[in-house]
Amino acid sequence: MGQFDALLKPLKLRNLTIRNRVLSTAHASGFGQDGNPGERYQLYHEEKAKGGVGLTIFGGSSAVAIDSPGYMRQIYVGDDAVIPYFQEFADRVHRHGAAIMIQLTHIGRKIGWDHTHWFWPMGPSRRHEPLHRAFPKEMEDWDIRRVVKAFGQAALRCKQGGLDGVQIMGAGTHLIDQFWSPLANARTDGYGGSLENRMRFGLEVLEEVRKQVGEDYVIGLKMIGDEMIEGGLTPEDCVKIASTYARTGMLDFIDVVAGTAFNLIHRAYHIPGMWAPIAPYLKLAGAIKAEVDIPIFHGSRVLDIQTAARVIEDGHADMVGMTRAHFADPHLVNKLRAGQLDDIRQCVGASYCNDRSSTGREIVCIQNAATGKEGVLPHAVAKARAHKTVVVAGGGPAGLEAARVSAERGHRVVLFEASKRLGGQINIASRATWREALSGIPRWLEQRTRKLGVDIRLETEASADIVLAEKPDIVVVATGGDPAIGCFKGIEHATSTWDMLEGRARIAENVLIFDDCGDHQAPSTAEVIAKRGGRVEFVTPDRMALQKIGYNNLGIHMRELHRMGVVITTDTRLVALSRDGNRLVAVLRNDYTETEEERAVDQVVAEYGTKPRDGLYWALRPRSRNLGEVDPDRFAAGLPQIAVNNPDGAFVLYRVGDAVASRNVHAAIHDSLRLAKDF
Repeated sequence: MGQFDALLKPLKLRNLTIRNRVLSTAHASGFGQDGNPGERYQLYHEEKAKGGVGLTIFGGSSAVAIDSPGYMRQIYVGDDAVIPYFQEFADRVHRHGAAIMIQLTHIGRKIGWDHTHWFWPMGPSRRHEPLHRAFPKEMEDWDIRRVVKAFGQAALRCKQGGLDGVQIMGAGTHLIDQFWSPLANARTDGYGGSLENRMRFGLEVLEEVRKQVGEDYVIGLKMIGDEMIEGGLTPEDCVKIASTYARTGMLDFIDVVAGTAFNLIHRAYHIPGMWAPIAPYLKLAGAIKAEVDIPIFHGSRVLDIQTAARVIEDGHADMVGMTRAHFADPHLVNKLRAGQLDDIRQCVGASYCNDRSSTGREIVCIQNAATGKEGVLPHAVAKARAHKTVVVAGGGPAGLEAARVSAERGHRVVLFEASKRLGGQINIASRATWREALSGIPRWLEQRTRKLGVDIRLETEASADIVLAEKPDIVVVATGGDPAIGCFKGIEHATSTWDMLEGRARIAENVLIFDDCGDHQAPSTAEVIAKRGGRVEFVTPDRMALQKIGYNNLGIHMRELHRMGVVITTDTRLVALSRDGNRLVAVLRNDYTETEEERAVDQVVAEYGTKPRDGLYWALRPRSRNLGEVDPDRFAAGLPQIAVNNPDGAFVLYRVGDAVASRNVHAAIHDSLRLAKDF
């Protein structure tokens, strides 16, 4: 048997045959429109079907009842209006040979009360839900009967809509696993107390769903294998739940995950990012597979094809979820079949996608700007009708993406990079304690650009004369930015996060970090300094530290900062810095009371984003045909740029990434794809 034969083998569930063992699991994409999966939602999943995935499950947390609000623009399956959307959706995916299912849930107490229709949260008991700060109503008997019936009716709509099956949600601290878990269920009636009683509600849901859809329809269950928290469900409990449900004969598969969304750190454990090893919860899936006789699905931080193949080949699961891997490359299965393993853009586990969805925004991939924007941006870049010369200044993510896409178009591409290596600011960010995997982003881009024949000239800073010597038709200025420290008095005494991470500044004994950015830079630097022995106070004017970071990465950063004894001071601004002998005196001002206090420290590190390194842009601008203009309406719509402001200009000029304004990796790559796809 070949290395990947097991992964590419079909799987049969009742009357459904799935063409391979690769799965995109259900998740909240944020693409829903008024509770329906419209064109954008459908195109996003259709791309995976085109790319060869066996099964895509959409609609993470799709609601079966009106009092389960989808605040992340999720799908509502509580009335018949959704059926035509399902029919269109199923047709799109089926025409490419993939199977499609939906995840059904009632979210229970895991929501605030001020969403959508302003219903009270409810759950098995009145226990406070800490993540969303909800105080739920204890469900009455008529609540239970109504929700059970709603699950069945929703499943029937899915069948009528042509979907291949449904997955009932019993993970992530939703209503069914709220009944299972002692953390949420303190009932004393037939739905509480013993594990057998706590399983009752979920079994009634399963019975009603099977009754509504009949014997010829696929039903799966997503469930935890271990809540991984004191007082929660243990692995032994979860094996018993799985065995009990499987023995009913009503289930066709069980999808096993781990953890609970009890609070920020446990939510991070539930969806592990780059801080965790690859496939960290595989043994939990294997433990359940050993006790049941129906197929087991599992996908938790399975990022590469080799790991996925071992999951199946070694018998840990029957189908492997590669959801975030499909964000990075929805065509990974087809590339596998074609023997193009090196061309697969591998997920680095940055969790930018989950950070966005956890805060109610649409998902995007940190390194693949086309994901979720299939209506306007291509995953497969088409060849241009005429070949041109494209010069790119800067070898960070923006420059590399501009070079890659231009080369995919068939153009002659020259890329100048002033330093000895490509990667730009990612080379700095990846020096942090648990974020080294970010280096995979420029690694893939460099490999791809070299394969496409891009002329890469390292240790060559692009000047106007050097650029013009190439006689370019198009120039992309991707020179990035320089570290900005802030705008306080005495700024000359402060050190940048770049200097600390790159080792140009020696770590002092007592360090004050002032973060006026709210992203990864400052906490990453604090962790490095604290790990190497520095005593750190982390000061921010925001109401909470790391204001711009979503739940998944926030939980891990905060865990590390607290573990290392970093003192966190919020609502406070650094307003002045002066030297006093061998020490520095920092003047801090509370943003609300405007009272001031001083800190005597050995070192101050300040983070204020970047300032554009745009000298080349301004030098070239007068000679360009468009004078650097970008039409924002055409830019947003994915249309070619057409501005002509200087008919005598010899080339068109664009700047991208931090050369425009301080942002992040995704924004830089997004800029370049939106422009270069039309070169």
